[in-house]
Amino acid sequence: MSFNNLDQLYRRVIMDHYKNPRNKGEIEDGSLTIDMNNPTCGDRIHLTLNVEDGTVTDAKFDGEGCSISMASASMMTQAIKGKKVEDALKLSETFSNMMLGKEHDDSIDMGDIEALSGVSQFPARIKCATLAWKAMEKGVASDSNPN
Repeated sequence: MSFNNLDQLYRRVIMDHYKNPRNKGEIEDGSLTIDMNNPTCGDRIHLTLNVEDGTVTDAKFDGEGCSISMASASMMTQAIKGKKVEDALKLSETFSNMMLGKEHDDSIDMGDIEALSGVSQFPARIKCATLAWKAMEKGVASDSNPN
C-alpha cells in the first residue's frame, strides 16, 4: 500500500472514531474518575474506569476537543478494556514512545491506535493525542496509591 493510501486510511480511522466514538459516556459508580485538560488548546477529558482485581473491566470517556484528542480517547478506552493494569500501562508507554518518535515495542498490536502514528510529525498535536492516555495513567496510579 502506498504511503498516500495508508495516510488516507489512517485519516478515515481517526475520523470514524471522532464521529462515532466508542465508549462515550460515564460509568455509573465508576471506581475511578479522572478529569484532565490541555490548557494550550482547550481539549478536556472526563474518564471513568472500573478496575477489579488488577483488570480494567470498563472504561468510558466524555469531553470535548479536537478530532485527534477525542479519537485517541475512543481508541484508548477500546484498547484497555479487559486488560490487566500493567498491560494497559505498557500500551500507554508504547503509545507515548510512538508519539514522541522514540523506539517502541513493535510486537504490541496497536490496532486502530496505529492510525495516530502520523501525529508524531506535529509536535503541537502530541498533547492532544496523549491526553486520555495520561488521564488513564493518573487514574490507575491513584488506584494503586490511595493516599
